[in-house]
Amino acid sequence: MDKILIVDDNPLQAKVLESILEDEYEVTKCYRAEEGLEIAKSGDFSLILSDIVMPGMDGFALLRELQETVLTKYIPVILITSLSDYEYEEQGLIMGAVDYITRPFNELIVKARVKVHVKLYHYQREFREQATVDDLTGISNRRSYNKESLAKWREAISLGLPFSVCMLDVDNFKLYNDTYGHPAGDKALAAVAKAISSHLQRATDYFARYGGEEFAVILVGNDAHADFESLKMARRAVEELRIPHAKSTVSEWVTISIGGVTVIPKRGDTYEGCQKIADTMLYDAKRFGRNMVVWSNQYKEQWRER
Repeated sequence: MDKILIVDDNPLQAKVLESILEDEYEVTKCYRAEEGLEIAKSGDFSLILSDIVMPGMDGFALLRELQETVLTKYIPVILITSLSDYEYEEQGLIMGAVDYITRPFNELIVKARVKVHVKLYHYQREFREQATVDDLTGISNRRSYNKESLAKWREAISLGLPFSVCMLDVDNFKLYNDTYGHPAGDKALAAVAKAISSHLQRATDYFARYGGEEFAVILVGNDAHADFESLKMARRAVEELRIPHAKSTVSEWVTISIGGVTVIPKRGDTYEGCQKIADTMLYDAKRFGRNMVVWSNQYKEQWRER
């Protein structure tokens, strides 16, 4: 059941709206915009209905805060106005409200407009997910990676946290496709992604398909040794899938090579420079024989799995 939040300083009006919608939606009410903002951050709401004229933070200020907050910026907002508030309606729509409803409430109109915008919310969320998720593997795609990598880099700088990035390749993947065909190659990539994902369980761990048979991992908050060990386990998990690879120059199974680096970034450092080191470590992993992890720490020491 979709969740709807009603923000209105008039408890009676809020109760009327709730009675109209409660048969089809899970409705939460609050009577101050400040409280509404906090509730919106903590729940998966499909729609917010907000009065405009409220003490303290008004409906326009709430709309602005919702749009500027990562957790709530995609939640559609319908503004509640009186019949004579034409200037409020115009301002709200210009600011990004999806619609408005007027008091006294017409039950059929309220239900119709709410139904339309809840449906649109789901369409748009599905579109966003498709735009940032790799269809084949179900993990983040390159577009998402380009955005999230920089966001996590800035977060690490702000909080003074260790930051690790690693690049990994499926070994001899062109030979795999040439031998078994592209459909089998697609299945192998999906299986590899799933095996690696199983070793990246923290909420801050980030895993994306960088392109073709190449993937990227970003880890924030662990020291270099912990991340090196984590990726060693991920490498072994792929090898233990025992996906046959008869033409591999490395193993009879599908394997991966991983290059990573851990730094404590400072202002003035660039993510591109960090990723370049990870690329160099990946190159070294291939040069040293593939199916291994090569890592660099903040002191530029290099660790090789074997």
